[in-house]
Amino acid sequence: MQNTNRPGSSAPYWIYIVVTGLAFIALTVVFLLFPRSKYSELEKRDLAEFPDLSNFNENPTGLTEAISEWFNDSEPYRDDFMTLSMNVRNAMRFNMRKDEDAVIFRSTGDDMDEMGEMDDMIVMEDMPEEESGGGNTSVHENPLADANAKVANKGIIVVGNAPNVRALMAFGGSYNSGTSYANMLNEYASAFPGVKIYALVASSAGEFYTPEKASNRMKPETPTLQGIKDRLGPGVKYVDVHSALAGHVNEDIFLRTDHHWAPLGAYYAAQAFAKTAGVPFRTLDSYERRVIHGYVGSMYGYSKDISVKNSPEDFVYYKPKGLNYTALFTSYKVNKDYKLTGESKQVASPFFKDYKDGSSAAYCTFMGGDQNLVHVKTGSPSGRRLLIIKDSFGNALPGYLFYSFSDIHVVDFRYFNRNIKQYVADNNITDIVVAFNIFNACNSGSSARVKRFLTQGNGGFVAPSTSGESERQPKASKRDSTATAPVTESPKEHTPEETPKDEPEKVEIPVHTPAEPDTI
Repeated sequence: MQNTNRPGSSAPYWIYIVVTGLAFIALTVVFLLFPRSKYSELEKRDLAEFPDLSNFNENPTGLTEAISEWFNDSEPYRDDFMTLSMNVRNAMRFNMRKDEDAVIFRSTGDDMDEMGEMDDMIVMEDMPEEESGGGNTSVHENPLADANAKVANKGIIVVGNAPNVRALMAFGGSYNSGTSYANMLNEYASAFPGVKIYALVASSAGEFYTPEKASNRMKPETPTLQGIKDRLGPGVKYVDVHSALAGHVNEDIFLRTDHHWAPLGAYYAAQAFAKTAGVPFRTLDSYERRVIHGYVGSMYGYSKDISVKNSPEDFVYYKPKGLNYTALFTSYKVNKDYKLTGESKQVASPFFKDYKDGSSAAYCTFMGGDQNLVHVKTGSPSGRRLLIIKDSFGNALPGYLFYSFSDIHVVDFRYFNRNIKQYVADNNITDIVVAFNIFNACNSGSSARVKRFLTQGNGGFVAPSTSGESERQPKASKRDSTATAPVTESPKEHTPEETPKDEPEKVEIPVHTPAEPDTI
């Protein structure tokens, strides 16, 4: 009789063939017949759409490539398969003993490939050692100095173990990196001689929480901040946010699972700004404390490390009490290329949006995200009128200044198409602060956009799409029934371009590896 068993096997070999074949057929059915994914919660972005076939004769090659991109990018259950993959990689990861080197250098094989847009920040390229000052040498108490760490996707440093990991972005700037930011502010001081101008740069979590054994993956931020301060003219006041944050490193001033600071960190930054501006400022006793439980932010998708997902945190924010304020919103519309195509009429809407426990859009609590021009009539008798030009870090600042200014205008540097001189004159602005995280402060393109506000016209838009593709709408409002206004948390939606020649910003996490990685 023919032996149907393989040596050392207790089952006929054809069973393995059948099982493998059935698995292949099942996956083929899923990928070909099941509904395609349209949005990735994990990556916080729209997935590729099926192209318009009417353009086949004009560009058959491009259309074929677009179909291929759609098929590969929008597979059914995309997030589920990615999560499964991360779980498998995590289970197979080599865990060092406690007496071995605490830094686990874990390569995913494509760590240095191009990364999708990470919100609005840009990480600078590695600078020469003599120019940047070497490793992380900032003077402050680091509560995680002796912690374990590993390097995940794109060089993101994941510190500790679930359920309390902290994911950190690597900074690679130098003393000269903030030159464009400082020069832009000096031009604003010249353009507005009767207006007080402020520089406010938010440090990153990596500055305060990078373990000692991973410090070679991170450049210090203090030389960059000092370089900005040294270049500011007498017409610009520097807000020392770094010192304000350094005094509270044992508090929850940064989110563990998100690249943003926590609302408490923004509170201490707003306090430092109010002191510099010479305006009143209230303690947290004047605020109502709110909590969104089970929050997992952007660093899960960026790091592709399952331990981040398994480390949910409380998103704690504060709403001012006792003020009869009104927030007026103008919401911008953008097309598939994130060019501005129009704007809504100005409408009153809550400044603080409500999100359910577990919502990944919790940071959109403030104004619903970035895609708005906001004017808050605070009801404060101050008489001072503040214009905040900001990136997404700045979203958490205005709510702490309602007691300090009579009017607060909030402009996102990616979504403003008006002449800033006219806007300042029309609204009798007395104070202007450009609030950037340190990555954008080192991005000459970000500063160039803000500088462009001085000369651009009013209300420029590109023509709406004629290919049948709908304009981009904020995603979190579609996926969270508690959202009360348009919200934006898609990385690409944070990077609209104002002119066709501009390239979309890209995220690059520079780390000290042979490959050179690019932008947030």
